[in-house]
Amino acid sequence: MLTTQDILPILSMAYASSDLPVTNRITGKVRDWYDLPGNQRLLVTTDRLSAFDRSLAVVPYKGQVLNQLSAWWFEKTADLIPNHILSIPDPNAAIVEKVKPFPVEVIVRGYITGVTETALWRRYELGEREIYGYAFEDGLLKNQQLPTPIITPTTKGGETGHDERLTCVEVVQHGYLDAKRWDQIQIAALKIFKRGQQVAFAAGMILVDTKYEFGLAEDGRIMLIDEVHTPDSSRFWKAESYTERFAAGEEPENFDKEFIRRHYSALGYRGEGEPPVVESDLWVQASQRYIDIYELLTRRTFVPAPYPVNPRLIANLQKSGVLS
Repeated sequence: MLTTQDILPILSMAYASSDLPVTNRITGKVRDWYDLPGNQRLLVTTDRLSAFDRSLAVVPYKGQVLNQLSAWWFEKTADLIPNHILSIPDPNAAIVEKVKPFPVEVIVRGYITGVTETALWRRYELGEREIYGYAFEDGLLKNQQLPTPIITPTTKGGETGHDERLTCVEVVQHGYLDAKRWDQIQIAALKIFKRGQQVAFAAGMILVDTKYEFGLAEDGRIMLIDEVHTPDSSRFWKAESYTERFAAGEEPENFDKEFIRRHYSALGYRGEGEPPVVESDLWVQASQRYIDIYELLTRRTFVPAPYPVNPRLIANLQKSGVLS
């Protein structure tokens, strides 16, 4: 486990953006990507931390955790659905098959929780009882388990620049996906979520909810893309203490970045305007939590790759033949 003294000196070196000798960089919330020959793409996972659809900070080792943990999960779910991973040339990078992403994010939820504007509990506490096309009864409590996991899709960005809520019916009605592909994706998403819950529970955790992204390969196959069951895309709670804390009305012990959302929410920030300044200790804690979840799930010791990232990344890409 890396200590505060290990992480503090490299806070200023956290990997904010890739800088490769390639001209076609595209920048997302957390990842930069570059198109390569042969229908391939280079994904570089930075240390950027995004919440409330805003980039808030850079957190040491976050990118390495996301990249390596996703690769582990892609392998664990490959029997359920094909994925786009081809190779991992660097702790912060992946070579993937280039696919056409579907314009819908697929969120699977097993509990009613969350503080963002698209979260189930946020909508419920505002008085809504018809949420994402599902009817919810009165009297539910925050962090309560749902009778069965549900799919709550959103757009990617939407007209406002934020993810916009959809019902499962609207995905087809509004032309985001045809009915056949949407059915295939929903079936796959629930299977992946079930696998994730089983693996997480064996590691002493509850997989609460998660986001999946899918895309269409050149040969017509639907593929799982982006990331899988990471602290960015998922909520994880400590299984052992969940029941007692829920009964006491306390927040579950979590292993994801929800504590950052709650920290900003307590300061009155939910994504609008300029984010408040927070202490560096929050980002040290975030780094440690990302590493914790990696080690708990994979049962492997996290081996921190050296900083600065960019020279190391270029050397590894050259060694693997991606860069000349």
